[in-house]
Amino acid sequence: MNQPFETIAHRCDFCVVGGGLAGLCAAVAAARHGAKVVLVQERPMLGGNASSEIRMWVCGAQGENVLETGLIEELMLENLYRNPDKNYSVWDGIMYEMARSEPNIELLLNCSVNDCEMRDGRIASVTGWQMTTQRFHRVEARLFADCSGDSVLAPLTGASYRHGREAEAEFGESIGRDVAPGDRKTMGMSCMIQAREESRPSDFIPPKWAARFTREDLPHRVPDMTCPTENFWYLELGGDGDSIADTEQKRDELLSIAYGLWDFVKNDPSMRESTRNWRLSWVGILPGKRESRRYVGDYTLTQNDVQAGGRFDDVVAYGGWPMDDHDPRGFRNTDHPNVNYPAPSPYGIPYRCLYSRDVPNLFCAGRNISVTHWALSSCRVMGTCALLGQAVGTAAAIAARENCGPRGVLTDHLAELRQTLMDDDSYLPFTRRAVPALSMEAALLGGAGVEALRNGVDRPVGDRDNGYVCAPGSAIEYRFARPSEVHGARIVWDSELNRQSMPHVGGRPFKHNMMCNKPLNMSDFHVPDAMTRVYRVEGVRPDSSAETLFSTDENHQRLNRIPLCGTWAAVRLVPLAAWGGGEIHLFSFDVY
Repeated sequence: MNQPFETIAHRCDFCVVGGGLAGLCAAVAAARHGAKVVLVQERPMLGGNASSEIRMWVCGAQGENVLETGLIEELMLENLYRNPDKNYSVWDGIMYEMARSEPNIELLLNCSVNDCEMRDGRIASVTGWQMTTQRFHRVEARLFADCSGDSVLAPLTGASYRHGREAEAEFGESIGRDVAPGDRKTMGMSCMIQAREESRPSDFIPPKWAARFTREDLPHRVPDMTCPTENFWYLELGGDGDSIADTEQKRDELLSIAYGLWDFVKNDPSMRESTRNWRLSWVGILPGKRESRRYVGDYTLTQNDVQAGGRFDDVVAYGGWPMDDHDPRGFRNTDHPNVNYPAPSPYGIPYRCLYSRDVPNLFCAGRNISVTHWALSSCRVMGTCALLGQAVGTAAAIAARENCGPRGVLTDHLAELRQTLMDDDSYLPFTRRAVPALSMEAALLGGAGVEALRNGVDRPVGDRDNGYVCAPGSAIEYRFARPSEVHGARIVWDSELNRQSMPHVGGRPFKHNMMCNKPLNMSDFHVPDAMTRVYRVEGVRPDSSAETLFSTDENHQRLNRIPLCGTWAAVRLVPLAAWGGGEIHLFSFDVY
């Protein structure tokens, strides 16, 4: 008789199901704040739609100085530092390293959750099958987060969820005026393709099963290989069926379309001369999804909330991508593949959208939060999803410490959650970060404008820079009324939220984390010129003598936390050089 497959048991404070950017940020945020975390990911790598399996670049809020910071900016800056030619294998490794380097995270890759145990209406454990080891893994936890995109825990737990588009009558959303009640249609899924330009011509022979296209077959979808942002996103199907159950079938259709479209690019008489030096370098076999199940939380964000700016008391993240609604028919639709409705950037997203209304220990983050279809069309992009994940992970760490659930954080610890997020450089619009008392009570010495470093806003907002500019070697000093015990310093440098020093493509700086197609002789990417590279922190004694407490000549991160110890009359920051030379620009310097 064959023995059953082994089941490995795990126990933790917080179990995160799904390892895309939302799940990764949720796990890391919780772990860094003291929670024991198990991160369960069904794929062999982290990153979800951002990974080398799907290769969608990270999009987020649009406009000046609204780039997402916190954990997602930490990843982006590490990528700029270590991955100048935007190689996907390096990028995969950076995301993997972020999780693997956290001692409080146990990572289960290739593990697909397919079972759940409930006790008294709460999740007691989830179980997944790990295909590489042919074992089951059961994870018991006090708190869970579904960051799986498809909300795999919703049908397993009985949690309420939405699927499809809302008619205007349900929430008064004008975009839904032509949608019938009970509509189950969603945005579709895409298999991406990538190409590279070479110094010599190449041929392309399509597979026999590839679709065949003429220019007349491709209204609004003729690829432009001269455009550096051509990423073939419109290779999309599946929104007019079941965006989960139909995935395998739609993948097959998408592959036929993808190879057929490249055949058109290389071999159609109208294209082949201009594309003779372009070579297909990659075709995605795993579709990237935009929409499926969405949880119902204590609040459902709507089109009207987005357009009103989302000024909620419990804002813990923000969006700023337009309401970018894709036709459910996708590639089969002969009209424009998507319609953009304007959204303010940024607009606030409330904490009440980030947990289940039915299951008291279940968070959600990513494209499955409690929103209508029309609000989802904006907040589904990965920069926003990463902020949602960081908010959920931070809330889970508080809930684990306080032995409460998501609602307990809302009622009793909301101010702490919001301040912790801002202290971790996850910007919250309409809000000021609380500056430590030690910093506020000290004299802040420097040049004109130095007081901006303790105003609690760590980026430009509107016409206010909220930063301080000085020459390399100029000191910034907190001098205390009496010698004081100092435990640490927090610094936020300028990381160029508009990425103005990046290589320009199409006349503008290229802001995306990765390239799609690679033109010939593309310039390398690099740490932003404005980032401070070399600096030191000094402790000053009552007799004015100084001791170097910390120094670095290779800083490439926006948020720096520096443990300090001792009793000092003053603490001094001395920035010495930026990566691009020139002046020093920073937004915050705190001591505590």
